[in-house]
Amino acid sequence: MAKLRTGIIAALDVGSAKICCFIAHANTQGGIRVIGVAQQASAGVRSGSVIDMEAAQNAILTTISAAEELAGERIDRIFVNLSGGALYSQIQEIKVSIAGHEIADTDIRRARERNSLIEQPEDRDLIHCLPVGYSIDGNRGIRDPRGMFGEQLGVSFHRINAAPGPVRNLRHCVARCHLDIEEVVISPYASALSCLVDDEKDLGVTLVDMGGGTTTIAVFYDGQIIFGDSIPVGGGHVTNDVARGLSTPVVHAERMKILYGGAIPSQSDDNEIIDVALVGEDNHNHPNHVPRSILTGIIQPRVEETFELVRERLETSGADRVSGRRLVLTGGASQLHGIPELAGQVLEKQVRVGRPLRISGLAEATSGPAFSTCAGLLRYGVEKYAGTLNDTPASDSMPASRFARFGQWLRESF
Repeated sequence: MAKLRTGIIAALDVGSAKICCFIAHANTQGGIRVIGVAQQASAGVRSGSVIDMEAAQNAILTTISAAEELAGERIDRIFVNLSGGALYSQIQEIKVSIAGHEIADTDIRRARERNSLIEQPEDRDLIHCLPVGYSIDGNRGIRDPRGMFGEQLGVSFHRINAAPGPVRNLRHCVARCHLDIEEVVISPYASALSCLVDDEKDLGVTLVDMGGGTTTIAVFYDGQIIFGDSIPVGGGHVTNDVARGLSTPVVHAERMKILYGGAIPSQSDDNEIIDVALVGEDNHNHPNHVPRSILTGIIQPRVEETFELVRERLETSGADRVSGRRLVLTGGASQLHGIPELAGQVLEKQVRVGRPLRISGLAEATSGPAFSTCAGLLRYGVEKYAGTLNDTPASDSMPASRFARFGQWLRESF
């Protein structure tokens, strides 16, 4: 945590469409001020997983070097996101006997230790293990059991696993860039820390992060993340559908999607004509002309399918019962015209588009939904070191020492 002790923290968003790096300074109030930003088109990454080690390494190095130059700082440790890897979410309850005495930190630590003894499947890597709820003698809904009495303490841990291959490839790729990974954080969790407000997390909310190669999901209830998942469909698939449907190069398909595309048809679509450059045609003086309604007709089914997959994952997991009526969309693909309206229709929720909150120093171009994950990684890092996050694999410290440790960090930093 050497760099954190100097007040500098770095985040790396390795996505299928872009690679982004934020370098920031944490102030004495726990706020975050970004001092270095860089991004570039992704390479060697598909559906959130590294598929070409050298191409991904070069893209990461270029991005980090540009951010370091802008920040005037050298970094050697970084927080990294994971959006692929077939995420698997499970709630595990651990019970320990307290024999009627007052519950103390040691009792909760015993539950953590017993949880850590659970055998991890060889075909899964543990990414997060978060305490999300407590019970005493079967009475649930307890946020902090310390100081209470009972016979048996139950602690519910949210274990988020991923396929080992994508995780280890990501770690190895970053290591080849001569960087140590501070921690790997699943993308929807990071985005949620960046975009959600406390009331949403308490009442129940679903966050959907729509990236270039994946759509990831996080459900919060009672202030804690209770479900996380990843679907290997994103904005890049919409672009490919447009390229195939209109026989146009992918770069032109992306441009048309951004400028003219929409997920909801409008009355003027048939009257608006779009010029489409055809694949292999050198003569651009005679482009193909199509009504905008055809473009919308290609985009809408893919976006509908994505939200139907989200609904299916929520129903299968049971998270839909506590996910509330609130849906927050974020990620670059969420900016397409008509996406919030279509999401509200398919998922039957109240929808807003989320962007990074409570972070200063971001220019307008880097403060939109496409940068929620990278901003959330900074928030995760600061809160983690301050002790306001309780992720078992990285820290076994209890809330009682949060302010003391945060104060120590501030003294060392400033």
